[in-house]
Amino acid sequence: MSYLNAPHLHDEKAAYAFVEARVWAQGRACPHCGIVGESSLMKGKSTRIGLYKCYACRKPFNVKIGTIFEASHVKLHLWLQAIFLIASSKKGISANQLHRTLGVTLKTAWFMGHRIREAMRSDKSGLLGGDGSIVEADETYFGKVEYPKPVQVGRKKGRGPINKRPIVSLVERGGEVRSFHVPTCTKANVSRIVLENVDRETRLMTDESRLYSGAEEAFQSHETVKHTAGEYVRGDVYSNTVEAYFSVFKRGMRGTYQHCAEKHLHRYLAEFDFRFNNRTALGVNDDVRTEQLVCGVVGKRLTYRTARS
Repeated sequence: MSYLNAPHLHDEKAAYAFVEARVWAQGRACPHCGIVGESSLMKGKSTRIGLYKCYACRKPFNVKIGTIFEASHVKLHLWLQAIFLIASSKKGISANQLHRTLGVTLKTAWFMGHRIREAMRSDKSGLLGGDGSIVEADETYFGKVEYPKPVQVGRKKGRGPINKRPIVSLVERGGEVRSFHVPTCTKANVSRIVLENVDRETRLMTDESRLYSGAEEAFQSHETVKHTAGEYVRGDVYSNTVEAYFSVFKRGMRGTYQHCAEKHLHRYLAEFDFRFNNRTALGVNDDVRTEQLVCGVVGKRLTYRTARS
């Protein structure tokens, strides 16, 4: 049976059961008092689907409390449809497309998208790489800054970084990516990100940018390719993996989303990071990726006011 025909994508009761099995995998915990297993399903003709009563604190609750679904009037099975669409679309899916597909308002579709991106945000704090591993680091620029600085008179226009939003990404070969939107791409900012996220026993690979000069002192080795001289690969030394990630990110942002305010850029980076970290090459298909996304909805509530600010 195709995943698109799965019961939890079309039936509200099945949707609650699907989410409960993943959010409460370690037991049904009351979000008010934290007690596990001291609750039962409330029954009655007028009782809402999936409503439980805690016998410890005497308060009702459901699986949506404390998740991105909390206080949402959108049916849970529509939420799961939106999650599947975003998780399975390599370059994302626009709010307009969600609005047309799900039959919700454009404002609701936009807010659902940002809540789902919040659930895609990684909570992992370990280091990338390790003994014998390779991590590629690179920076790129996407979109114009909200408050541009005055350009020097007489300066030629070009493809430089002036008044563009800097992004730094670290990719472990055969592993995960971590992306960061930074205010300015200085050596201090880039060095801090690399040192805080990459294991010291790692082989670091970059282009010839001076932002990474001196990195050989902090890691097992620092190897570079000189793009300005037409060098892109030298044995196993290259930064093609991180550049491929940037390619997918930019095609998605330009072709699918088209506009992104700078204050929301970190959420879109979280979305593309999540799909890369749960990609087919690592044995994760659309079904599994969707389930992993549902497992990440807890503790990441986002209000409309917060999303707009």
